[in-house]
Amino acid sequence: MKVRYGLIGFGGIAENRVAKEGYACDKSRFASLKKAQLVGAFDLNPARKEAAEALGLKWYDTLDAMLADKEIDAVYIATNNVSHVPLTLQALEAGKHVISEKPMATSSEDALKVITLAKKKNLSYAVDHMMVYNAWNKKAAAIVQKGRLGNVNDCCFHMEFAYGYAPEEASSWRCSKIEEMGGPIGDVASHCFYVAEYVFGKKINKVAAVYLPKLMDMKAEDGAYIRFFFEDGTQGSVKVAFSEFRGGLGGTLSNLGFEIYGDKAVLRSYGTMFQLSGHKGEPIKMRMDIDKFNGKTTPVEPGAIKNIYQCLIENHADSVLKGKPLCGCDGRHNLLLCEAAHKSAQNNGIIVEVKE
Repeated sequence: MKVRYGLIGFGGIAENRVAKEGYACDKSRFASLKKAQLVGAFDLNPARKEAAEALGLKWYDTLDAMLADKEIDAVYIATNNVSHVPLTLQALEAGKHVISEKPMATSSEDALKVITLAKKKNLSYAVDHMMVYNAWNKKAAAIVQKGRLGNVNDCCFHMEFAYGYAPEEASSWRCSKIEEMGGPIGDVASHCFYVAEYVFGKKINKVAAVYLPKLMDMKAEDGAYIRFFFEDGTQGSVKVAFSEFRGGLGGTLSNLGFEIYGDKAVLRSYGTMFQLSGHKGEPIKMRMDIDKFNGKTTPVEPGAIKNIYQCLIENHADSVLKGKPLCGCDGRHNLLLCEAAHKSAQNNGIIVEVKE
């Protein structure tokens, strides 16, 4: 038995990452999923119908038609940020389980409405925090939590690139809609937060942040330096920016990663903080190294490489089939961290405690 999904929003990322990769609609590259199947799609733009039907998907002319279809058990919401909450609430009211692209909401207050309704309806709700399924990030979690680096007292997770210099980029939601979780903090520091928590196996409960110098002609912050504190007092940092050129695409993608500093060794990752999984043909080859203090650098082998979107979807489908619904609480916690970072940066970098 498989959970049957409908995809709400069929833009480029939804088609190429979610449909072709996540639901294995690209049969030339992927075998069918064991627990999930994408059966239909809907988008406000009817021009997307041809692309959806080319993948063998049923096209719904209206959202109501999809949500009324008893052949649909769950939906994957891949629309713009501001629509995530109303669409999720509508789907839950219709009795559908939900996966939502991040952020689950544009405020922690609205996120709570989603969590409350999903629990009331006994439906499984998950947020697309897909980078925890990256094979190298999984290996990093094992290395750190088994103490292979020794006593770890610092780390840095970073996503820095150039976006917003062109007028069309500056006018996009990522650069102009802070209230919709645009800007480097809402768009990419969010990824850094949940990956850091996954790798260390503990939650962040305090942050302190400052914005980078304002040099770009866009409404959102150019970037931010964020210091975070785990519940046990361990510290780390997040560096995010839309203002950094990094030499071009290759330098940008390989720079998306982290460093974790122990007293025995340093763990460094390259390209693991992105949408890639490690398949052949991707624009860069991800890697991870352990730098020991005797001058030796050892490559980290990731083990079995699995598509990060497929893992997310199969995990959600498994929760549906087993009757153990996911609550999406990690998505709200992530929003609280982003809100706290902005609050700190707007108040001279004060330490802000995150309260659930």
